[in-house]
Amino acid sequence: MAGREVFKNAVRTMAQAASRALERAGLTADQVDLLVPHQANIRIIEATASHAHIPMERVYVNVDRYGNTSSASIPVALDEARRTGRLQSGMNVLLVTFGAGFTWGAAVLTW
Repeated sequence: MAGREVFKNAVRTMAQAASRALERAGLTADQVDLLVPHQANIRIIEATASHAHIPMERVYVNVDRYGNTSSASIPVALDEARRTGRLQSGMNVLLVTFGAGFTWGAAVLTW
């Protein structure tokens, strides 16, 4: 699959997964304190946030420092967000990912 197709599929799939997870949790995008997406690349992160209606100010990004760390990207981002104070007790956090074999997932949690 060509890069442009992967990009479109990743963004669409992650945005849909995020929407479904929020619906199941009884929350809206406005109630998400922090979106922690898979750190594939900044373009996918920005497009996913836009499609999910979450401003970049509420998105945790560290791909610029570590690159794409694959399946470790969300746990690494959560740890760093916690250590730097971006993630605090009681926050509504949306996790969303997309990976090899066109798998995806999303979860909503209260930290």
